[in-house]
Amino acid sequence: MDHFEVSGGVLHCEGVALPAIAAAVGTPVYVYSTATMVRHAQVFRDAVAATGDPLIAFAVKANPNGAVLATLAREGLGADVVSIGEYRRAIAAGVPPERIIFSGVGKTAAEMEYALRGGLLQFNLESVEEAEMMSAVADRLGLRAPVAFRINPDVDARTHKKIATGGALSKFGVPIDEALDCYAAARDLPALDVQGVAVHIGSQLTDLAPLESAFGKVGTLIGELREAGHDIRFADLGGGLGVPYDRDMPHPPGPAEYGAMVARITADWDVRLVFEPGRLIVANAGVLLSEVIRVKPGVGDDFVVVDAAMNDLMRPSLYDAYHAIDPVRPGNSQMTVNVVGPICESGDTFATGRTMGTVGAGDLVVFRTAGAYAATMASTYNSRPLTPEVMVSGDRFAVIRERQDIEALIAADVLPEWLG
Repeated sequence: MDHFEVSGGVLHCEGVALPAIAAAVGTPVYVYSTATMVRHAQVFRDAVAATGDPLIAFAVKANPNGAVLATLAREGLGADVVSIGEYRRAIAAGVPPERIIFSGVGKTAAEMEYALRGGLLQFNLESVEEAEMMSAVADRLGLRAPVAFRINPDVDARTHKKIATGGALSKFGVPIDEALDCYAAARDLPALDVQGVAVHIGSQLTDLAPLESAFGKVGTLIGELREAGHDIRFADLGGGLGVPYDRDMPHPPGPAEYGAMVARITADWDVRLVFEPGRLIVANAGVLLSEVIRVKPGVGDDFVVVDAAMNDLMRPSLYDAYHAIDPVRPGNSQMTVNVVGPICESGDTFATGRTMGTVGAGDLVVFRTAGAYAATMASTYNSRPLTPEVMVSGDRFAVIRERQDIEALIAADVLPEWLG
């Protein structure tokens, strides 16, 4: 459920009509619903409550806006970060250090030092080489680094290949059949507290079977690690549960089904569980609001040219991802069209042969399920300023990222002295 509903013939976000936001801020613009984020956080928290006292660490990469992070921090969520920039954003938004998990395959010594000084719950290590660097940094600081190894369970996540992370050839994690040796090597390093196990097999998962398979392997590994003398106190099960992008397709399993499976699989693990949901919390809490520039006749289907582009929403061009596209003022008629942006790339296409509500020049449309992996992946390609973001709470809205100014975009370039 989200809080984007038609009232009086106009699509609203909570109590705010979307045309009012377009008039005040311009288009394209991302619009987020506070009530939807809060509800999704509550639903997930309830779904995993039977597992004890888990940490729910929001995957910051899904949407790093400070207002989003602050909203979720107030709901008791922590943060899963993959860079020192995300770490600093989480801290600035009020996430307590003891609720932060630092993941990622390429942590640098400088990032390790910054996070060690600032504090966190756990680093998820990706290799013995990273463990050696972590130990050296912590030892130099006179600190101990709380760590887990991310395990690659060699499980097919049955998702898009670009967001699958648990296969044998993936860059992520250590192979599960090498895990005992990795933990033995880490135990011999002087400044590590080896406290946990981590796993994450991919994103937008629409089937619980791969997750259950991966978790079963992790449970077996925890037993083997304890037999080898390791004090395993945490198990990070990652995130990845999918959301419904296409309302005409079967919906993925919900949080309640997921939580019941996890409670069953982990019943005898005797650990504190960590979850890293991102898309599940914020995807359906956001839309990209755009204006139709014109409808261009096509040899086949006509082209609806909108002022949003692939630089604003990359997922369709990057993953062939589906986003529902709806008129802000829906009527009774429909049209079958190609929806495209103004960028000079054939890849700047949001939908082909899409049947949707009829629109014309000047009409507003929304791209649904755009709260995750959307604004955060935007660029300034074609010298287009970064898209603003707006948050709605009840009948109020606020700009939470200003539209980038073109003059500021140009001024960021520095001419060398020989061109000055």
